[in-house]
Amino acid sequence: MMRLPPMAIVFLLWGAGLGAAAQFGKVSVFYDTLGSRYGGYGEVALGLVVSIVGIVGLVFGTTAGLLVARIGPRRAIVAALAAGAAMSALQSTLPGYPVMIASRVVEGMSHLAIVVVGPTMIATLAPPARRPFAMTLWSSFFGVTYAFLALTAPWFKLNGGAETLFLGHAAMMAALAGIVALTLPPDPAEGLPPAGGMLAHHVEIYASPRLAAPAMGFCCYTFLYVAVLTLLPPQTPEAQRGLIATGMPLVSIAVSLILGVRLLRYWSAVRVVQAGYLAAIPGFLLLWMAWGSGPGMVVAAFTLSGALGIVQGASFAAIPELNATPEARSKAAGAVAQLGNLGTTTGTPVLAALIAANGAPGLAGPAILLCLAGILLHHWQSRRRSADS
Repeated sequence: MMRLPPMAIVFLLWGAGLGAAAQFGKVSVFYDTLGSRYGGYGEVALGLVVSIVGIVGLVFGTTAGLLVARIGPRRAIVAALAAGAAMSALQSTLPGYPVMIASRVVEGMSHLAIVVVGPTMIATLAPPARRPFAMTLWSSFFGVTYAFLALTAPWFKLNGGAETLFLGHAAMMAALAGIVALTLPPDPAEGLPPAGGMLAHHVEIYASPRLAAPAMGFCCYTFLYVAVLTLLPPQTPEAQRGLIATGMPLVSIAVSLILGVRLLRYWSAVRVVQAGYLAAIPGFLLLWMAWGSGPGMVVAAFTLSGALGIVQGASFAAIPELNATPEARSKAAGAVAQLGNLGTTTGTPVLAALIAANGAPGLAGPAILLCLAGILLHHWQSRRRSADS
């Protein structure tokens, strides 16, 4: 087994997170290609090619956390990366629709295992002084991947299209599987939690103010951020549309890694999440007032995306802050995956309908209420933890 410094392993696990995010992104950037291949099955069936990976996480998120704790994180992530590589290689052939959907279901399981193992192992391996940075770095994996794919998609379209991208993704996942297998510490041989009923596990996790708090706060973020990233560019004047589409994830990542990490040195992760939500409210108010004005919408979009970036990083930092053991962190990470997928699955269609019916107030009003909900949910869970101690 190769020995690497702890922070080198953190970056390696972050690389696995980039591969997991690409399981969504690679399909999004070539949605038109997939439309020409599978469009005959209908719009809903075509949309399922994208969304079914998230649906797997929505249904099995907490169960995945328990299974990872049971079989061991190293075994789980190696198997997940290998399965992801195999599915991406299969998808590069653009197989028939039933095979494509089946491969995306397997890919959903692969994705879920990676996003549960990643933050759990990073929280365990990162030195305590570097843990806030490490958890914030992990939280950036979706934004970094989508920004990279947005920048490189034109090149892929000129050089083999979806097939080249899918094969490149397969090679990346296979390489990561091999490196991770050689570098991660072995799984514990004992102390694995007993198996039990799915309903009982859900009740255990969501009844706990420590296990459930990071996920409950994170759900409000995912409902808002992915929807805003998707829906704002089409509502922006054409001259500023590209700037918003590419700038929002980059601003979010930069603010999270610079300001968010600094705040985590002085405040608890829960307090930083609440501060991020509070800072996002003026951004949504400005967006409401500047609706239809390109420069004003850019300022508003960058303000709210920076604030939500702080929420993103601190939400993952809250997992080890509130949960001391690897088993508890796996459960909390599984809940984050589950409620995060609930937010991403529901946020875009709900806010799209509200914008279509009400314009700017349809986005800004519910967004402000969700920011307040994120603050109040963490306040409620903090009071519950105080009462238990």
